[in-house]
Parts: sequence; structure tokens; C-alpha cells
Amino acid sequence: MEARAISRYNRISPQKVRLVGSNVQGKPLEDAINILNYTPKKAARLIKKVLSSALANAQQNYSLDLDSLYVKQILVDEGPTLKRIKPRAMGRANRIFKRTSHVTVIVDEL
Repeated sequence: MEARAISRYNRISPQKVRLVGSNVQGKPLEDAINILNYTPKKAARLIKKVLSSALANAQQNYSLDLDSLYVKQILVDEGPTLKRIKPRAMGRANRIFKRTSHVTVIVDEL
């Protein structure tokens, strides 16, 4: 039985989260948490938070054994993009895209 947790509308680009998420996908739970602890990126803190929520869901809702869990899948989807403008020289303006992401972590038993 698999357990999942979802975090939505995170103010970080999906591309940056996917880089960190691919490092821990398929790893046992303890290894994944150690990797995220020593990864100096904002996305690592975000994924660790969602992973701990998925663990709590597995324990509380499905009574799964925490020692036999592994990270089955990490899905990172693009959320709505905030569009801003940056004034430039001679009356021009450039668009700034502030991207958001939705992160889904699925854990399962071995």
C-alpha cells in the first residue's frame, strides 16, 4: 500500500526541484533523508518536508512499517506562473516569470 503527500504552489521553479528529486527517487527512506539533509538547496528542504508528511500519512492512515519504506516516486508539476515586469532603459519593459511548482511524494513498502 502506498502513501502520498502533496505540497502545492511552492515558489520555486519546477526545474530546480526536479534536480533534487531525482537524487532521492527509488532510495530507501533513511538514505533519502540523509541525502536531503546534506543537500544545500532550497528544494531539498521542501522535498524533505513533503517526505516527512508522506511518512506520517503512511504511519497514521495505513499503519505501514517505517523501516521497510522507500521513495517510490517524486512528481514535480508546474503550478501557475506569476507574471511581473521589470522596467528597462528607454521606456521598455521585460517580463519576469515567477514560477511555482506542485510536489507529490509517494512512498511504498519494499
